[in-house]
Amino acid sequence: MSKAFASAADMTEKAITFAEVGDGLWAFTAEGDPNSGVIIGDDSVMIIEAQATPRLAAKVIEKVREVTDKPISHVVMTHYHAVRVLGASAYGAGQIIMSDKARAMVAERGQEDWDSEFQRFPRLFEGHESIPGLTWPTTTFSDGMTVYLGKRRVDLKHLGRAHTAGDIVISVPDQNVMFTGDIVEYRSACYCGDAHFSDWGATLDAVRAYDVDAIAPGRGDALVGRDMVNAAIESTRDFLTSTYLPAKRVAARGGSLKEAWDAVRAECDDKFKDFAIYEHCLPFNVSRAYDEARGMDTPRIWTAERDRILWEQLQG
Repeated sequence: MSKAFASAADMTEKAITFAEVGDGLWAFTAEGDPNSGVIIGDDSVMIIEAQATPRLAAKVIEKVREVTDKPISHVVMTHYHAVRVLGASAYGAGQIIMSDKARAMVAERGQEDWDSEFQRFPRLFEGHESIPGLTWPTTTFSDGMTVYLGKRRVDLKHLGRAHTAGDIVISVPDQNVMFTGDIVEYRSACYCGDAHFSDWGATLDAVRAYDVDAIAPGRGDALVGRDMVNAAIESTRDFLTSTYLPAKRVAARGGSLKEAWDAVRAECDDKFKDFAIYEHCLPFNVSRAYDEARGMDTPRIWTAERDRILWEQLQG
């Protein structure tokens, strides 16, 4: 019997943690569910990652209101995935910011990604009826931009391809803190279905070069202290290497996707089987690693139908 599809069977409510990672900087985490970040400026608030629906966004807003009554002026998306962006309307922010590439990916594959993630993560899409449509930015940038929340400086940077082609990080220099989105994870599987494995390591190096005191990662607990930050970066790197290299070896000798699947499982299961969403991510990760190893630079678009076919092929 095949495993339940993706996270379709995971209907357990996750415990929310709202952790301060710097003065006026907060990480909203929920046991491996997508994280959000909060930056409180002099006069207003910036949210990092909108969540999947306005209903989930309301949980972030509830936590924000426990620590400040300042208006939410900016919502920043680190990339285009539906579970990160479709709750944006709840915040009433005047500015919604993405990278140029992330916006292009919304145009190219945003609806397909929404349909795909809707069936992968039904719990995250409770209240989906309130989603007004695809989330489009009001502002985009190429390599970097700076936003001032009063005197507080917030730097947005595209450091390189990683989890997607359009990933960005958000750093707050006055506290030496960074919000990385899914470039860095903590005790959660990296979702690599839209990844660029060959670039991701260099992007992790660029994150590490900032030598920050804390990171709010894409999934998992807030990382406070340089030891925890660096351990999470290296664990993320190990996950990527352990996924890509076995698939690359299989592809190099002309082996099949199923052989790549077996090779990746042999390398990863013992190390990462207890990580959040590990089984969920694995078929999509192996498929993308195998494609990239065979020279496919741009990830194929995931659709609800393609998801199901692949799942039965590998997890069946």
